Amino acid sequence: MQVEAAIATGTGRFEIDLIDVGVPQGDEVLVELKAAGICHTDYDSLSWGKAIVMGHEGAGIVRQVGTSVRKVQPGDQVILNWAIPCGHCFQCLEGNQHICEVNSPVTSGNKASGGHAALERTTYKGQPIERSFSLGTMSGYTVVREAAVVKTNVPIPFTSAAIVGCGVMTGVGSVMNAAKVKPGRSVVVIGTGGVGLNVIQGARISGAAMIIAVDVNPNRLDMAIRYGATHTVLANRADTGLLQAVAQVKQLTGGRGADYAFECTAIPELGAVPLAMVRNAGVACQVSGIEQTISFDMNLFEWDKLYINPLYGQCRPEIDFPILLNLYQKGDLILDELITRTYSLHQLGEAFDDMLNGRNAKGVLVF
Repeated sequence: MQVEAAIATGTGRFEIDLIDVGVPQGDEVLVELKAAGICHTDYDSLSWGKAIVMGHEGAGIVRQVGTSVRKVQPGDQVILNWAIPCGHCFQCLEGNQHICEVNSPVTSGNKASGGHAALERTTYKGQPIERSFSLGTMSGYTVVREAAVVKTNVPIPFTSAAIVGCGVMTGVGSVMNAAKVKPGRSVVVIGTGGVGLNVIQGARISGAAMIIAVDVNPNRLDMAIRYGATHTVLANRADTGLLQAVAQVKQLTGGRGADYAFECTAIPELGAVPLAMVRNAGVACQVSGIEQTISFDMNLFEWDKLYINPLYGQCRPEIDFPILLNLYQKGDLILDELITRTYSLHQLGEAFDDMLNGRNAKGVLVF
C-alpha cells in the first residue's frame, strides 16, 4: 500500500512523500500508526547522511501479522519500542535488553537500523529505504519485528501511548531502574524538557522528599512544579558550568549537595554539572545522551561519587511498559497533560520549530 511519510534526506532536510509498505512475513507485524512523538533525535536524523523514514516513538493498531508472530494479533493496540531485544545474546540474557548486541541501533553504531524488518518491506521511489531505529513511526503504516511492539494493557489515548517508548521510559527509567532513587532523598534535575519532566515524575513516584528543577526557561520551571518539583532554580545561560546554580542547589540541600543529580540537557559543557551538584557518595546520572568528548575535573568525583550513563532508562519493554501504563492508570504518571500540542504530518516543520524553541513539553504527530 502507499502511505505518506516524513523522509529525512540526509542533508539536513526532510520531505513528505509517498512510500510503499509491504505485507509482513515471519516475525513481522504491520502497524497502522495513530500517533508519533517528536523529539530532538528525530531532528538530528535529518543529518545522518542517508535517506530514512523518520520517527522512533509511536503507537497504533496491529493490522496484519506474519506467520510466526504469537504475542499480538490484528486489532491489538500497541506501543512501539526502538531498542529491540533479540532475547538470546549475552546482554539480553544478562537482563540488559536495551543494549542488545544483535539488534541495538546504538551499540551497533547505526541509528537508522538494528532489529529491522526486511528492508524490502518499505520502498521509496522503487528502492528499499531504512526506517529510523527500525521503526520509522512518522508514516501512516510501518512493518516492524514482533519484538518491537508491546500490547497496551490499559485504556490510553494513542497520543499518550506514543511517548512512552522513548522520552517517558528514558526519564522514569533513569530514576527507577538505573539510579534507584530511594524514598525521602533529594534529587536535582538539570534541564526540564520532555525527558527532564519525566525524571521529575520518576523521582516523585519514587518518594523523593526534595526535587530541585534547574532550567534557563521560567516557563519550563513552571511545568516542572506541576510534575512534582518542590524547588526551582532559574539558571543563567552566561553562568559557565552553572556554578551559580550549583551554589543554590547546595544551599537548598544544607551545603552538602543532593543525593542524586540528573543531567537532561544534552549540552556537552554541562556533562560534569551533576557531579558538582551531588554530595559525597551521591549518584550523578547523565540522561540526555551526550556523545561528544568532554573534560572532567577529577576533584568533582571526591569522594565516592558515582557517575552513570544509562541508555533508555535500562528499558525492558515487556516488563517496564506495563509498569508505566499501570502507573498512568493509577494517576501517578502524568502523560495526557504532557502533550502540549498535536500536529499533522504536514506540520512537522512547525513542530520542530516549537520543540527547538522550548514551547512544548511534548509535541505529537496525529495520523
